[in-house]
Amino acid sequence: MSVLRNRSRSQRQWTHRTAGLAAAAWLGLTACTSSPEALPTPKPPAVTVVTVAQRAVPVYGQYVGQTEAVKTVEIRARVEGFLERQVVPDGADVKAGDILFVIDPRPFEATLRQTQANVARDTAQLHQTEAALIQREADMQQAQANLERDLAQLENARTQEGRYRTLLQKELIAHEQYDQIHTNMTALQATVQADRAAFENAKAALAVARAAIENARAVIRADEAAVDSAQIQLGYTTIRSPLDGRMGRAEVRVGSLVGRQDSTLLATLSTLDPMYVNFSVSEREALSVWRYRTAPTGPSGITMTLPDDSAYPHDGRLDFVDRAVDPRTGTLALRATFANPRRLLQPGQYMRLRILLDERAGAVVVPQAAVQESQGSASLFVVGPDRTVQARTVRMGPRFGPLWVVEEGVKPGEQVVIKGLQQVRAGMRVEPTVEPLPPAPGS
Repeated sequence: MSVLRNRSRSQRQWTHRTAGLAAAAWLGLTACTSSPEALPTPKPPAVTVVTVAQRAVPVYGQYVGQTEAVKTVEIRARVEGFLERQVVPDGADVKAGDILFVIDPRPFEATLRQTQANVARDTAQLHQTEAALIQREADMQQAQANLERDLAQLENARTQEGRYRTLLQKELIAHEQYDQIHTNMTALQATVQADRAAFENAKAALAVARAAIENARAVIRADEAAVDSAQIQLGYTTIRSPLDGRMGRAEVRVGSLVGRQDSTLLATLSTLDPMYVNFSVSEREALSVWRYRTAPTGPSGITMTLPDDSAYPHDGRLDFVDRAVDPRTGTLALRATFANPRRLLQPGQYMRLRILLDERAGAVVVPQAAVQESQGSASLFVVGPDRTVQARTVRMGPRFGPLWVVEEGVKPGEQVVIKGLQQVRAGMRVEPTVEPLPPAPGS
């Protein structure tokens, strides 16, 4: 019994000690939670801010343009024949004067030789005709001399006949003497008449010889023209590049008959440097383009983005403005020219162009890093003089390098958060660190 009493007493003592310890722990916990210095106040989050400023901001127009070769020519067969060779491969870069294709020249060489032989033959004929002309000229000169001689003799005979007739009338000479003189005169008259006929015949023969000369010369001129034509036709069998550029895929294969009924298209050739880019602007933007293009300062150039979103390394220049706005679309066609020394541009590509239209002085700008976009709206965190954060809905304008124009929502001199955006919310106090505004492009 004494053992049981001792065990019961020990259990009651352990229970009392346990209850005392629990009460002491509860009192200690109550004391800790009720003390104002038990949980320290958290520090405001550190953020980086910039001061909203004003800048002169260029206004650019963004357009989609399509490249076009400055010159594009169709290489066509100008004579009929079988294509003998394609000298350069498809897609090759060529220089002006390079041989592209060769048509079988043998028929044209034969034609040329034939025309040259005709020239030689007709030239020999001309020489013979010229010799005949010389003879006809000599014949006419001889006939003229004979006529002049016999005319002189006839005149003398007539004078003598007149004297003898007078003597006969006076019966100073016999009638037989007069008859002899008269017969001589009559014979000379017949001779002169024959001389005149011979002279006319010689003159006619000379005219015929001269006409033959002119005809022979005309034949030779025709022969020489035929030679020139044959040489031209032969030259057409060697087809050369008319310009520096790149040849496309050949449209015919070696061995094909080309130029039979029309000028067969062999290939197309385009220049690559420089390159045109055609684009259109709205009627309103057309006025801005024209005003700024004609301003004393003038635009710095047209920039272009390639299809892989990389910047094209050369600026372009505006070289064509169409004469009128298209009434169907309300747009004006423009054209820019870009240097293309590395052949990065190919005809028919679509590019994004940016052209300087105007410059806005005093535009309100913030870093793009300060702007939060969600469902078509934009907002900023503005830190007030008391370091309290305000959320502002803003209306944004064009981007300008690392900056963004704010059309409405903040004022110059206010501070906006650019770093630490994830750890702040409206109404929270922050610890701001001021950074300078990023520089504008070109400054």
